[in-house]
Amino acid sequence: MKKYSFRVMTWLGALALLVTACQKPDEVAPPRQLIPREKMVSLLIELHTLEARADAAGLPTDSARALFHAAQKNLYWRYEVNDSSFTQSYRYYAIHEKDLDEIYAAVVDSLALREAKLQPAGAPQGPVAPQN
Repeated sequence: MKKYSFRVMTWLGALALLVTACQKPDEVAPPRQLIPREKMVSLLIELHTLEARADAAGLPTDSARALFHAAQKNLYWRYEVNDSSFTQSYRYYAIHEKDLDEIYAAVVDSLALREAKLQPAGAPQGPVAPQN
C-alpha cells in the first residue's frame, strides 16, 4: 500500500502542477456538473482503493487495467457521475490548489485510517528498518 500510495500521489501531484501552471484559478468557472467536495473525497477514496486492489491482484498489466476500468465504471454509476464530470471536477479542483489539497488531505487521512485498521494488533506502524 505504501508503494502504491507514493506512486499515485506523485502522479497526481505532477498532474495538478501541470494543470495549475496552465491557468489561473480565477479564469476557470466551475463545470456545470461539479462534483461536491464531500462526494469527490468519497469517490477518490474508492478509486484509489480499487486501483490498489487491481495492482495487487497479480494480473498482467493489461488485465489489471481492464479490471480497474470495469470497476471504475461501476463506481461512477453508483455515485451517479460520469467520467467527463469526474475529469472536469478534478481539473477544477486541481486548478484551485487549496481545494485539491484539502480534498486529498481527507483522502489520505481516510486511507491511512483504513490501513491502520487492517494492521494486526502489535504490528509495527510505518516502514520497518531492514535488519543487517
